Amino acid sequence: MQQSRVSRAPLFITVAVGVLLIVIVRLLISGGFDLSSIPGFAAATPGPGPSGALVSTNGSSPCVELNVAASSEKAALLNQIAADFVKQAQPVAGRCVSVAVRSVASGAAADELAQGWDESADGPKPDVWTPASTAWLAILQQRLTEHDQPNLVPTDVPHVVQTPLVIAMPRPMAQAIGWPDKPIGWSDILALANDPNGWGKFGHPEWGPFRLGKTNPDFSTSGLHATIGTYFAATGLSSDLTTALIQQPSVQAFVKGVERSVVHYGDTTLTFLSNLQKADDSGEGLAYVSAVAVEEKSVWDYNQGNPTGDPTTLGQHAPPRTPLVAIYPKEGTLISDSPYVVLTASWVDDAKRQLAADLLAFLQAAPQQQRFQSFAFRDYQGHPGSLIAPANGMLPSEPKAVLAAPAPDVVDAIERSWSELRKRAEVLLVIDVSGSMGAPVGGSTKLELAKHAAAKALDQFAPDDNVGLWIFSSNGLPGVATPYLQLFPAAPLGPHLADMKAKIAALQVVSGTALYTTTRAAVAAIRQSYDPDRINAVVLLTDGRNEYQPDDDLPGLLQQLKAEGAEKPVRVFTIGYGADADMDTLRRISEATRAAAYDAADPSTIEDVFTSVVSNF
Repeated sequence: MQQSRVSRAPLFITVAVGVLLIVIVRLLISGGFDLSSIPGFAAATPGPGPSGALVSTNGSSPCVELNVAASSEKAALLNQIAADFVKQAQPVAGRCVSVAVRSVASGAAADELAQGWDESADGPKPDVWTPASTAWLAILQQRLTEHDQPNLVPTDVPHVVQTPLVIAMPRPMAQAIGWPDKPIGWSDILALANDPNGWGKFGHPEWGPFRLGKTNPDFSTSGLHATIGTYFAATGLSSDLTTALIQQPSVQAFVKGVERSVVHYGDTTLTFLSNLQKADDSGEGLAYVSAVAVEEKSVWDYNQGNPTGDPTTLGQHAPPRTPLVAIYPKEGTLISDSPYVVLTASWVDDAKRQLAADLLAFLQAAPQQQRFQSFAFRDYQGHPGSLIAPANGMLPSEPKAVLAAPAPDVVDAIERSWSELRKRAEVLLVIDVSGSMGAPVGGSTKLELAKHAAAKALDQFAPDDNVGLWIFSSNGLPGVATPYLQLFPAAPLGPHLADMKAKIAALQVVSGTALYTTTRAAVAAIRQSYDPDRINAVVLLTDGRNEYQPDDDLPGLLQQLKAEGAEKPVRVFTIGYGADADMDTLRRISEATRAAAYDAADPSTIEDVFTSVVSNF
């Protein structure tokens, strides 16, 4: 009997525990029990609810979620730091917290906020916006005022980190013109760009003419700051720019002279730094570009072999053979000061504001500021860390002259003026009309989406940009023996804009893809009308791979592009459209011409991709 009673005890305990668990589960489901009241559960990490949204530890209320739109040069690092913040963050209003950091180009975010944020196209509305520079706040405020919209920027705006604009130059070139001892500025860049001897002026004719890389100021902070800086240099002022001053003919001539030395523009500095890295890998680091306007911290990123600046890719590529150094313009430079803007918008409630304040305090605390400095940012007060050193191509005593962003109406006027002063383009737009372009995407087809995006992209060119239109396939093009067909020759776009849009709208699918022979022919056509005072380029969109047997020689094509590009460089910007595009080949074609390849594997992104591509002109 004793043995029987002993054997029943475990069964009784098991039943009791089971009943207790059932009660707890029912209480949890009804919201009547809080696990945080049990020792050991108070610090539990919130988990995803049924819809994927984070829920609080009591299982009843959703987390307070903060959406942060951050500039590209710091977004990846900021995302890592924000993840550490969430792990130790205190609840807000009794609810758990989460932070989502998205990389959004500063100019694009300013436009989206000014026009009314479209979540279906642009993603979640940001609660916090941290562009690279305060200058974007001025542009946003000016655009909102023009449209009689309420201001979204609070009066008091703190900062996260700082990094000044510099003119990055390969070390041998910089040393040839006097770095680090001689003050160098935009006026020296203009003089070198205008000198018919090019680098021969400094005893290096083998380096050819001076070539400047600069990003599009409509989207990129370095491009905007460089444009503002050249206006300051043109006037000889360090403050108090006015709209009247920037419209003076001598000032505009100076700025236009600097723009004339541009190799091509870019949507981001990554376009230039990645191309420079590839050129350096092949021993041609001094042939692609002589200087690029970038943030100081990008010099360190490039010299680590990590031009993206993404912490997760650091160490995956060797440092360059020829490192960059930072030239701090003697006329003064602007600071990318990473403002931290908690938007005064209807969707930002008190709980989000409290969470935003907590995140800011975490970001500005010493451990996090040191972490930013470990990636060559200066802290939010402008103090350099140990990485800002001559050995790394940067000077901690610089910049000696700092320029303040002009008034909002002046910044806006400078940005708008760039479209008139920028270097003009000679571009062929070449569109694949092979059968696969008829594949359905949502309620449309790939070709229909591409036609809409291409027609919209034309509006970003100037009337006196020369733009042409070709289509290509493998066979079946009406009335021609070649697999490509010219619909419009490259000519001033203004008089033909409506006709070209109509031609694009009428495009129909045919069959096959003659990628290599079309690339050869398009580049040859641009070379026939080559203009050294323009950006000469081909934009080629395809959703497939070469299927044209008469020309299946990719190595020969790449060799031809490289050889002919030495004398008359024609850059081929490729767009891989859809999941079946041969992106590896397209990248090799673009790399051979010192251009960039763009991946539109998701056809719904083609409009944004076209915007990025056209930013190069």
